[in-house]
Amino acid sequence: MDQFMGSLLYMAFFFVIVYFIIIRPQKKEQKKRQEMLSSLKVDNRVVISGGIHGRITKVKDDTLMVRIADKVVIEVDKAAVAYVPGQEE
Repeated sequence: MDQFMGSLLYMAFFFVIVYFIIIRPQKKEQKKRQEMLSSLKVDNRVVISGGIHGRITKVKDDTLMVRIADKVVIEVDKAAVAYVPGQEE
């Protein structure tokens, strides 16, 4: 019985360590990214995950229209936005 309690205590301790080192920071980053994506609006400068810089011209439900050069507008998925210059920490 004493060995069972020891292994149970060890497993609980291991879960607490995993939670604070892996799960909690990851959820925090997801929340911050979700806030960044939901705050995107027209005329924001963005950097797409491929490294393309542009300016938002139109916001749709799941996509954005991004102007990357004069008279060149591409449609990208919101998830493709890597960051918004000036908003990253």
